[in-house]
Amino acid sequence: MPRDAVSTEGHAYFLQLHSTPAFGASGSFDLDELRQGMGSRREPTDPSVRCIPWQHDDLSGEWVVAADADTTIRVLYLHGGGFVSGCGGYYLAMAAHLSAAAHCAVLLLDYRLAPEHPFPAAIEDSVRSFESMVTAGPNGSTQAESCFIAGDSAGGGLTLSTLLALRDRLRPLPQGGIALSAFADLTLTGESLRSQESSDPIMSPRCLPQFVGHYLGDADPKNPYASPIYADYTGIPPLLLQVGEHEIIRTDSVLAAAKARSCGVDTTLEIWPGMFHVFPSHEPLLPEGEQAIEHMAAFIRRHKSTA
Repeated sequence: MPRDAVSTEGHAYFLQLHSTPAFGASGSFDLDELRQGMGSRREPTDPSVRCIPWQHDDLSGEWVVAADADTTIRVLYLHGGGFVSGCGGYYLAMAAHLSAAAHCAVLLLDYRLAPEHPFPAAIEDSVRSFESMVTAGPNGSTQAESCFIAGDSAGGGLTLSTLLALRDRLRPLPQGGIALSAFADLTLTGESLRSQESSDPIMSPRCLPQFVGHYLGDADPKNPYASPIYADYTGIPPLLLQVGEHEIIRTDSVLAAAKARSCGVDTTLEIWPGMFHVFPSHEPLLPEGEQAIEHMAAFIRRHKSTA
């Protein structure tokens, strides 16, 4: 379980983040600026990690493979960015940490972004990418022994939505799903939107309606694929949900975990004291980030196929 108290390094970094306004706090929403920032490339800190371009039909992304990774164990990772920004390259360093910790290959997908490609385009891309990943890895057409889907923020919500879509289409499911700081309630009704507004150093509730509007258009925000807190999780594989204490969308993870548990899904919810939105992605890794990635790796080891 997460440590009971925030580390000295974690608290200092939290205060540092608060030295600048959270995104959207001014009431403005600059999509171009957001895309420029989250469209940047953050290389792995370990030079032995391989980054291999990936293409499947019109889909693209990048494999991230640590030196001792077993490429038959594969993780599809869905990046954050509010469904409207972000790219796989922004998560290379985090994917490298996960690949090394879990001894797996990580596929970073560049799914289509809204508003140019609104709901459910990102889900369709994620489903197709997962199905491709099962039969082909970083070294070519080799069958996976174990597969997982993971993601953060919007990608955490997409992780849950992709699992639901695969189940509903009677397609093979992964061995598990990992959702970090999941954006899973697009009705924007969570209690933490109010209670954590002044504490969250990353996002302001004032920016969320714009994300939702760009992504959903006229679609119903209560559609379970859009807001997985409303889904029936029957038949979904084991889940690990991680979220920081000081997140405006913390309640999304709490409600999604409760709903999954009520449907009989093996579900682990970790609320990390003193932490913030997608804290395992920040470099250099905080002690909490290292521990959170190790928890993800342990989840993968625990649920991977032993056949």
